[in-house]
Amino acid sequence: MYNKNTAIIKNDEVMPGHWLLCLDSPDIARAASPGQFLHVRCSRTLDPLLRRPLSIYCADRERGRVYILYRAAGRGTALLAGMRPGDRLDVMGPLGKGYTLPSPGRSVAVIGGGIGAAPLFFLLSEIKAIYSGRLENVAVFLGAATGELLLASQTAALGFSPYTATDDGTVGFKGSVIDLYIDTNGSKVDRIYACGPPPMLKSLSRALGPDIRAEVSVEERMGCGVGACLSCVCKVREGAGEEFRYAHVCKDGPVFSIQDLFF
Repeated sequence: MYNKNTAIIKNDEVMPGHWLLCLDSPDIARAASPGQFLHVRCSRTLDPLLRRPLSIYCADRERGRVYILYRAAGRGTALLAGMRPGDRLDVMGPLGKGYTLPSPGRSVAVIGGGIGAAPLFFLLSEIKAIYSGRLENVAVFLGAATGELLLASQTAALGFSPYTATDDGTVGFKGSVIDLYIDTNGSKVDRIYACGPPPMLKSLSRALGPDIRAEVSVEERMGCGVGACLSCVCKVREGAGEEFRYAHVCKDGPVFSIQDLFF
């Protein structure tokens, strides 16, 4: 983990209310893996007091740059959206446990919902490299409330052909991305990767059989980001049956096996 005062390369609104932030941080770029996050102080002062956990959208290791795709949803991220190139941010990271990358050629499904799909772009970039560009065994499913929020064009630019779903039917399948996955993916895959809001992950958990290996990224409010404050705990299974323990999403996750989670 690094604690860096990093320079902003760019901070552009790429979709309504959604911003792509690029940071100059070679150390973090080299260390980052898909599914991890950065803990960002959103102003130059201690107001707001708490940092904001933001998923890593992409890491350009050659140029030493880290990208974050975020939604300006509250005071902290609104302040972040006002930052300009040349401004500096206090950033901790990379933090948390990321996804387990697949072995070359294994069949996988990658499922993202809304802005939750952002960290999956990093995962897909890594999968493309591992698979040497042969992507026929990788199925991508993207869902959102409306077509404006989909990352379909960015995913297609990597060489994937994503299936899309929107709640209002403006793009692709009308309905949830989990319903789309069930309707489209008749055969079993070796591994599933998912990221999105809790209702989406709950639906996925109910849809999957016990033999499916699935890793999901959990969304939770965080205080410290390093497992000290206990604000982001979630219940995970301990052994067989209904026994459980509390895990830190920031340290033990945010990526968990879906079978270990209680929904």
